Amino acid sequence: MEKRIKNIVKVLDDNKANDILEIDLRDRSYIVDFCVIASCLNAKHGLALLNHLKDELKPLGEEFLRIDENDSWCIVDLGDICIHIMSEEARAKYSLENFLETLEKKS
Repeated sequence: MEKRIKNIVKVLDDNKANDILEIDLRDRSYIVDFCVIASCLNAKHGLALLNHLKDELKPLGEEFLRIDENDSWCIVDLGDICIHIMSEEARAKYSLENFLETLEKKS
């Protein structure tokens, strides 16, 4: 799992994503084990980051189960890892990392 996260972060970092954050959710009540959140400069940059992820991770065996995208937010579902590529405005508005950090721990 850690190698997969490193690969994702490397692709995002190599392609100028900002404020990349990895959140381990294995001990939380959530639908995935990890989330990676990164900021993009604009809609075109977000789309380019998505394309780099696909180009570099699919040959490594990653299966992209679902991708939802709009101009301010792209969500990539890898099953046990979710990647969020967000504009600075969307990231500030939705405070996703704050939400994920406050999830209840599994009992």
